[in-house]
Amino acid sequence: MSASSLHASATTLLESWRPATGTDASLREAMLAFLGSAPRGCLREHAPGHITASAVVFSHDERAVLLTLHPRVGRWIQLGGHCEEGDETVAAAALREATEESGMPDLRMDPELYGAQAHPITCSLGRPTRHLDLLFRIVAPAGAVPIRSHESTDLRWWPVDALPDNADVLLR
Repeated sequence: MSASSLHASATTLLESWRPATGTDASLREAMLAFLGSAPRGCLREHAPGHITASAVVFSHDERAVLLTLHPRVGRWIQLGGHCEEGDETVAAAALREATEESGMPDLRMDPELYGAQAHPITCSLGRPTRHLDLLFRIVAPAGAVPIRSHESTDLRWWPVDALPDNADVLLR
């Protein structure tokens, strides 16, 4: 559990990911190049940018997705956040973040990389940086009721075919 295990897990995920589009393939290569030059690039302390762990949480029947209205971003986005030194892998960080932000236990995560995104943001560092999101697909158990945390302005299920206009979430 260290910056090096997070770095290794991010690298392995990206190396094994086979994106469907040329744009995603370019993002994959850019993220691998970033990791090649940033041994601590999975931690928020890396001010030029850092890998973040995101979770696209689907309902048990996969007809809805759980989104948070992020107070800093001002849009409906997937759950997730910064990796921490106590996280062994980026996947573990994504599951931790999804559980903390949703308040729902017993989430099931696909360990394969679901996708990747890059976002300019002013995060908790207080200065502009870039989040390099590694996304994981998570399914909630039947009857799961989300509980909004202090990290969210709002939290709710949205039908996958009726997302809010300002949503920024990757659905496949």
